[in-house]
Amino acid sequence: MANIRLIPRLDIKGSNLIKGIHLEGLRVIGDPQEYALKYYQAGADELIFMDVVASLYGRNNLSDVISYAAKNVFVPITVGGGIRSVEDVKHILRSGADKVAVNTAAIIRPELISEISNRFGSQCMVLSIEAKDQGNGKWEAYTDNGRERTGVDVLEWADRAVNLGVGEILLTSIDKEGARKGFDLALIKAVSERSSVPVIASGGMGSAQDLIDVVKLGCADAVAMADILHYDRLPLSAVRDAALKNNLHVR
Repeated sequence: MANIRLIPRLDIKGSNLIKGIHLEGLRVIGDPQEYALKYYQAGADELIFMDVVASLYGRNNLSDVISYAAKNVFVPITVGGGIRSVEDVKHILRSGADKVAVNTAAIIRPELISEISNRFGSQCMVLSIEAKDQGNGKWEAYTDNGRERTGVDVLEWADRAVNLGVGEILLTSIDKEGARKGFDLALIKAVSERSSVPVIASGGMGSAQDLIDVVKLGCADAVAMADILHYDRLPLSAVRDAALKNNLHVR
């Protein structure tokens, strides 16, 4: 069994690390470089950087942030937000990222998934899904940091994306994000059980028990966490210790 990966998520607006609730009401936390280094030194398995206002600029603006981080952080880095083309991917990878997370552009033109996967390898292509509960076991995919409806069914979209060459799915619950009340276990399980690629659970972690639940009940392969770390509610070391005590395979 592969190790469950513990992945700090850093949402960035301009030069600041920010955090919101339900992907809205963004608050400045501090310098993303300081936090990235802190989490790396604490034993993070990977890091995720998301440019949350990339849609306003028409492209990802994290190249400087990633270049700096790559010189000091030696775990895989995933970068998302505003990535619309193979050229955008090339630019982000040259800046020091290992993987890219794509949402809006993939929904607009699904062929982009195959283009990225064929050019850089499926391990590089992460599908970012922002999901909102519609009831009756259905979720709708949203874009633009949870602002725009797409009418696309999350489960059907995940299936199609895997067939197109996605290597991993970053699955964020808009309803749970920033609320500290746990993950959307039904959502994570529904996607994980039908997906042949790893699923990263994102949105809602408020305690170590939430991580245990999303792995054991939601079948997640990795867990992204933000609020719980940014506000020092629980250090990464304590999260890892709790996982080990509950017989979860972590590094």
